[in-house]
Amino acid sequence: MNPSSLRVALSSALLCTATLAHSTTDTLQLPTQTILGASDESRDLSLPLARSTLFADDLSSANLGANLSEPLQRVPGLLALNRQNYAQDVQVSSRGFGARAQFGVRGVRLVQDGIPLTMPDGQGQPAQFDLDNLERIEVLRGPLSALYGNASGGIIQGFSSEGSAYPTLDSRGSIGSDGLWRERLKYGAQHGDLNVAANLSRLETDGYRDHSETRRDMANLRLGWDIDDVSSLTLVVNALDQPETQDPLGLTAAALEADRQQAVAQAERFDTRKSVSHQQLGMNYQRRLASDDQITVMAYGGERDVQQFLAFPGNALYSGGGVIELDRRFGGSELGWQRDTTLFELPVTLAAGLSWNYQGEGRKGFVNQFGHKGGLQRDEFNRVESREAYLISTWQLAPRWHLTAGARYSKVKFDSDDNYFVDGQDDSGSVRYDETTPALGLSYQWTPDVSLYGAIGKGFETPTAQELAYRPSGSGLNFELRPSKADNAEVGLKLRRERTQLDLALFYTETDNEIVTGASQVNSGRTTYANAGQSTRQGIELSVQQQLAPSLTGYLAYTWLDARFDSYTNSNGDDLAGNRLPGVPRHSLYAELAWQPTASFSTALEMQSLSQRYANDDNSAEAPGYAAFNWRASYRQQLGSLQLEPFARIDNLTDKEYIGSLIVNGAGARYYEPAPERSWLIGLGLQYRWQ
Repeated sequence: MNPSSLRVALSSALLCTATLAHSTTDTLQLPTQTILGASDESRDLSLPLARSTLFADDLSSANLGANLSEPLQRVPGLLALNRQNYAQDVQVSSRGFGARAQFGVRGVRLVQDGIPLTMPDGQGQPAQFDLDNLERIEVLRGPLSALYGNASGGIIQGFSSEGSAYPTLDSRGSIGSDGLWRERLKYGAQHGDLNVAANLSRLETDGYRDHSETRRDMANLRLGWDIDDVSSLTLVVNALDQPETQDPLGLTAAALEADRQQAVAQAERFDTRKSVSHQQLGMNYQRRLASDDQITVMAYGGERDVQQFLAFPGNALYSGGGVIELDRRFGGSELGWQRDTTLFELPVTLAAGLSWNYQGEGRKGFVNQFGHKGGLQRDEFNRVESREAYLISTWQLAPRWHLTAGARYSKVKFDSDDNYFVDGQDDSGSVRYDETTPALGLSYQWTPDVSLYGAIGKGFETPTAQELAYRPSGSGLNFELRPSKADNAEVGLKLRRERTQLDLALFYTETDNEIVTGASQVNSGRTTYANAGQSTRQGIELSVQQQLAPSLTGYLAYTWLDARFDSYTNSNGDDLAGNRLPGVPRHSLYAELAWQPTASFSTALEMQSLSQRYANDDNSAEAPGYAAFNWRASYRQQLGSLQLEPFARIDNLTDKEYIGSLIVNGAGARYYEPAPERSWLIGLGLQYRWQ
C-alpha cells in the first residue's frame, strides 16, 4: 500500500467512525494492556511483572510538565534523562535497553490510549506524549513485556484523563532559567454523551548551552462517546510543530573542561538544527458481546516531516548528504478479543489479537553548505511493515496462585527503493525478520498484603530504519545488520499496606547480537551500526513508599544493574569481552521526602544520583557519578469557582557541575551533554469551573 492510499483509507475509516453519534468517557484499553497492565489496582498483586504507576499528582508536581523525563525519574529500572537538547528529545532506557540511542527512544515501547507512539521499526517519539492530559502512566518491565512485540525491553503507556463533568478551563504558565517560558491552556467538559478534553501549549527557551534555542507547539484533542450500554468509542488527535530547533551537539572532554555551556565549532559553522512537524490521529472502539466476549478495534495514522542539518557537508561519494529530509507517512490497526471464562473448571481470561503497522518514508540527502541546503546526494523511499499476532491467558490455578502465559509472533519487513543513480549503482533491496516471543509468569499470594512472582520469556529487537540507513562503506541500507534476541528471567516481591508499598525485582537477561554503534562511515564520519556477540544484564530494582507521619511521606527507587559484553570484537579487532555496556550506570537512586501539612500546601526535597557511566564500548571515556538535589513547593487556593495554584522549583540546589546524559560512542569523542548548574522555575496555575 502506498502512502497516499494509506492516508485515504485511514481518513475514510476515521470519518466513518466519527459519524457514530456517541462514544465513551471510560479509558479504552486493548486486551494486552488490560491483562498485563492498565488493570484494577486490586489485581496488581497477581501480576507476575514489575509495574510502576504514576498518577496525575506525580505528573504535575510543581514542574515544567513538558518532558517525559520529569515523572519517569521516579521509576526503578528506568533511566530517563533530560539531554538539554530538544533537537534530540529526552533519553530513556529500561534495564539498559535503549541506552545506545543517540536520539529518540530505542528498546522501550511507547503507547498512549492504546495507540503506539513507537513506529514498527522500534523507534519511539517521547515528545508525542500528551503530558498535560494524562491520568496516569504505567511502566512495565520484565519478561512479559516482550508480549507487546518488537523492541519491548520495557513499556511506557499513558492513559488520558476524561474531560470534567462540568466545563473547566485550565491555564498553567511558567518561566525559568535560560529564557524558559511555557504556557498551556486546557479545556474539559461533558456535553451530553460527548466528552471533550483538549489542550494547547507552547514552550520557548534559549537553552542552557549556546546554540540550543527551541520553540515547540503542541495541540491535543480527545473525544469520547457512549454509543450504548455495551459499546464505546474514543477519537484522539495530536499535533506537534517544532521549527528550527538548534542542536549544540555533544562536547569532548577538553571542550567540557574549557566551557561546559559552549556549542562545538561545527554546530555554529554548519548551523546544526532540526525541524519537526508531526500530526497523528487514532480511534479506539470497544464492544462487549452477549457472550461476554469483548472486542476492541484500534486504527491510527499520521505524518511526520523532519529536516535536519548535520555537522558536516556530506558532499563525499556515498556520504548521503549533510542535510537530511524525511517525509514519513505511517498508520496501523489492531483487532483484539478478550473473554473471561473457565477452562478445566478454573477461572481464566483469554486475549488474542492481530495487528498491522506501516511506515513509508521518503528520504533525501543534500549537501550542507554551511547552514544552507545544497545539491542532492541521496533520494530513496523506505518502507517498514509489521504484522503480528498474539495470544495471552491468565489462570487462577488456586485461590492464591495465578498463571500468565502468552506468545506473540512478529514479522517485520524493510524495503528500500533507490531513486538516486548519480553514484552509478542501484541500492534498492529488502530484508525480513520474524520471531516468536513466548513468556510465562506465576504469582503466589503469600498473605493478603504480600505476593511473590517469577517469570521467564524471550524478546527481540530489530534494527530501526535509521540504524539500517548507512553501511560502513559504500551506499545503500546496511542489510547485514541482524536483530538482537534476548532470554529474560525475573523474580519479585510486592507488598501493599495502608502506609507502606514495596516492590522488589531481581532480573537476568542474556542477549545475542546486541546492536551497537559500529565503525564510522568512510569519508563522512557518519555513524553506522553492527552486531556484537553476546551481552548480559543482571540487576535488582527496589521501590519503597512509606507514610512516615500523617503529613510526611518518603519515597525511594533504587536500581543496581550490571550490564556487560560477554563476547564482542569491534571493527578495529579489539576484544571488548567483559566491558560494561556504555551509558548504563551500575547504581541509580531517586529519593524524595514530601511534606503536606495542609490540603493546600505541599513541598518536597528530591535527590537523584547516578554512579559512573562509560561513554564508549571500549570503556576509555566516562562520566563520573553524581548526586543532585532539587526542591519544589506548591499552594492551592479555592476562590469560589476559581482555583489558583502558584508553584516554584529549584533544581541542582548545590550548584553541582555534572554530566546529565551521554551520546554513546559519539563521533569525534563528543560524548558529553552537561546538565545545568542551579536553575529555577516559577509558575501559576488558574482553573475555572462552570457548575
